[in-house]
Amino acid sequence: MMSQLLLIIAAIYGAVSVALGAFAAHGLKSRLSEQLLAVFQTGVTYQFYHTLALLLAGLWLRFAPSPWVAAAGIFWALGVVLFSGSLYALALTSIKWFGPITPLGGLLFILGWICLLVGAVKA
Repeated sequence: MMSQLLLIIAAIYGAVSVALGAFAAHGLKSRLSEQLLAVFQTGVTYQFYHTLALLLAGLWLRFAPSPWVAAAGIFWALGVVLFSGSLYALALTSIKWFGPITPLGGLLFILGWICLLVGAVKA
């Protein structure tokens, strides 16, 4: 069940990553400063990297169930929302309040990678 959930999230995040990347390249290029466009693009980049990680975690769980790999997937999925989501919001609104949320998402990404490490060691 967790495998299927992570694969579904990965599919959604993947489609959204491509759409937001195209939106940034074509729709936002003339509307945002270079700095804010770079902030937005950083969100897209990290979302896509962690989409691939979610995909691999979902496949891993299909063949070798592991609570550590499942935890990694959950951390990554939530990390995308906090890290990339806060960067999108910051770039589109210029509201500085979103900035402090970004490191929390980064922390979730790191925790996910640590969980993956533990899962790999225990496999």
